[in-house]
Amino acid sequence: MGERSFRDVSGKEPDELDYWEPVIFSGDEIAAEADRLASTPAPANGRRESLFVHPRASEPGLGLAPGIQVTLSVLKPGERTLPVRHNSTQVNFCIQGGGHTVVDGRRIDFGQYDVWNHPSYRTYWHENDTDELQVRLTYSNAALLEKLQVHLVEENPPEEPVVSPALAVDEDPRKQSPFGTFPLGDDGASLMPYETLINPPSVESTVHHWPWADVKAHLDKLEALGDDYIGPRLYLLHNPVTGRTNGTTPTFFATITIRPPGIVDRPHRHVSAAINYFFHGRGYSRVAGKRYEWKAGDLMLTAPGWAIHHHASYDDDYVYELTVQDQPLHIVMESLLWQEDLKRPARVLGTEGGLDTSRAGAR
Repeated sequence: MGERSFRDVSGKEPDELDYWEPVIFSGDEIAAEADRLASTPAPANGRRESLFVHPRASEPGLGLAPGIQVTLSVLKPGERTLPVRHNSTQVNFCIQGGGHTVVDGRRIDFGQYDVWNHPSYRTYWHENDTDELQVRLTYSNAALLEKLQVHLVEENPPEEPVVSPALAVDEDPRKQSPFGTFPLGDDGASLMPYETLINPPSVESTVHHWPWADVKAHLDKLEALGDDYIGPRLYLLHNPVTGRTNGTTPTFFATITIRPPGIVDRPHRHVSAAINYFFHGRGYSRVAGKRYEWKAGDLMLTAPGWAIHHHASYDDDYVYELTVQDQPLHIVMESLLWQEDLKRPARVLGTEGGLDTSRAGAR
């Protein structure tokens, strides 16, 4: 460990962005790793898992993008993991087989291409009650929390109910400031006492399930609109607890897209990083001037933060894809610069007006 010091940065020019290069894990590589995991003895906690690690990642906080950890998990028929909980949140996506998950007492029966979320610090376990291999992708903000040295994981947690907001309030008058929260000046600033600071409004964070069969039915309705609709054909798997940040978890959004044959998006860029899993069709992405081919079964870091990029489907088939981005995190941090049209200035999404996202002028 080096010695503490001052570092004079007076007049220093900002460093150039050094974003992580796109990487692709092919469907064949993912299938081979799933088979390898299935061939190993079950660990004590039952969780056979491998991380998708970017070449630029370093410990702590190994990720496929700097703040996004993606895990490949396998359960053989009849197997079950032991309970666990942690303060990271998750998006789970089944890519093969099925089974069920119990999260915070709720059972989620899932099949291939179903998505569901895991709120923070809720006990969960997975079980494979089918006769084929269960393979899942899990997207988590654990990489970011590990970088901050605050990822708290508890194996086999005690069965205890979550304290409701009403019971969590301490009504002891000695702990209540007589002044409360009050304005300071006339620009909207105020002063808030400690007991209010540590008791923000509570919003229940619950488990949600997006079955693929139901999602696909609605995506197919978008496709049926034909040329009368020029917007991106996708739906956000929306979790209402995220409010204005439009997330699936407080950190990530997950969208599922149907991309008709021969569609080419126009180039754009955004601060949020994007990871795509393509589960039908084939196409390519052009990122920072370099072309990357992909096909069904591939997992790709498609958009490092602020790199100019666009995606295209080939003429022979439809593309279905799950996209996970850390956009909600950036909206909360007021850092989400977004440039949908490279001829126009970037906007700060979440503090400025909405964008025209049509594909008019795509090339």
